[in-house]
This record gives sequence, structure tokens and C-alpha cells, in this order.
Amino acid sequence: MPSKNIVKQYIEDGYYHIYNRGVEKRTIFQDEQDCIIFLHYLKLYLTPVEELQQLDLPGMKISKFISLNLSQEINLLAFALMPNHIHLQIKQKTSDGIVKLMKRLTTAYVMYFNRKYKRVGSLFQNRYKAALIETDEYLLHLSRYIHLNPVKIIDKAINFRDFSSYPYYLGQKHTSWVKPQEILDYFSSAQRKDFKDVLSYQSFVEDYKESAAEILGSLVLEEDF
Repeated sequence: MPSKNIVKQYIEDGYYHIYNRGVEKRTIFQDEQDCIIFLHYLKLYLTPVEELQQLDLPGMKISKFISLNLSQEINLLAFALMPNHIHLQIKQKTSDGIVKLMKRLTTAYVMYFNRKYKRVGSLFQNRYKAALIETDEYLLHLSRYIHLNPVKIIDKAINFRDFSSYPYYLGQKHTSWVKPQEILDYFSSAQRKDFKDVLSYQSFVEDYKESAAEILGSLVLEEDF
């Protein structure tokens, strides 16, 4: 039997939870620079082309990333980097947007990581996992789960709370390649139906009583991840 969420159903305009971890559960982010570089590649692949053309990055060929740009195919709704794994919440507009993004993103990061730490071979365990999110409830609670993940990590070298999309949801950061508004719209006064007692998205994430992991269950998450 194949591993859970290895066999993927890709659809246009589908919402997905993408996750993967280091081979043998090894650390894939050893310092803050590693986190910055990983997110930098995400930025280059997902920033709209017209903005990408304005970037001035010494030593980097922007034309390469323009030709590989996926901003018209992928909306990144949420993300969190963890010591030995990653979480991405994605809406793909085309049927193969995720396949292209994950191949380009992981290849670029593994090349950087292996060069920096003088190693060879695979960094990630098998192929990434992709779970199709089919209800609004799962969509919202997945974002909550992703944003709560870094809170429980105590790492003296890296504050992983700095490397998630949560600050973009709180209005502390702004960028074109992270798109929180679709989820935030559920918490506007006009749309708030299922969360009438929740005052804001922040309240939903930090004060909601039921565990996001329990709500999502085995349909999305690995038991031993």
C-alpha cells in the first residue's frame, strides 16, 4: 500500500496541504540563513513577473526565475518552516502547478544546502505529500494548524515563529507572494457564519478551544510526522 498522500489527485483551482520532511527526519534548517534562502526561492517563483523584473539581486539571474515563474498558477495561502519539515497551504490554478513548484523549489534548496554543508544526495524524505482540502472547515483549520506549529518549537538558533505566514495574517508584514486574504475574508463581519464567537482571525488561531490537529485528523496529517 502506498504511503499516505503520496498518490495525489491534482485538480485545477484545488486547495492542498503540501508537506515534507528531511530524510531520516534530519534537520533541514540549521540556521536562520537556511530559512531565509528557502523563503527567498519561494518569493522568486511566486512573485508576479512585473514585480520580479524590478528586483535588483547581485549575482542572481532574475531572467531565469522569470521564465520559471508560477505566480499565475499558484497562490500560497500559508506556510511554516520547522526544523525538519515544511508545511505549505496552496491553491493551484492549473492541474500541474504544484508539481512544477515543488520540483523547482526543492531542487534549488537542496543544491544550496548541499553546497553550504558540503554534502551530496537527497535532503528530503521520498516525495512530498499532498492532501486535497475539500471543505471550508478544513481550509480554515489547516491554516490555524500551520500557524500554531512553530509556537511549540524551542530552538536557540532559530525562532521559527519568524518563518511562517502568520505575521502576514496579522498585518505585520505585506507581500504579493503570500495571499492571506482569501482566508481572512471568512472572518469579516459579513462572512462570519461558522465562527460567530470569534472576533478575529488571531482569536481563531490562538483562542479556539478544539485542537486543529483533531479536527483535521488522519485525512490530512501523518500520525508520526
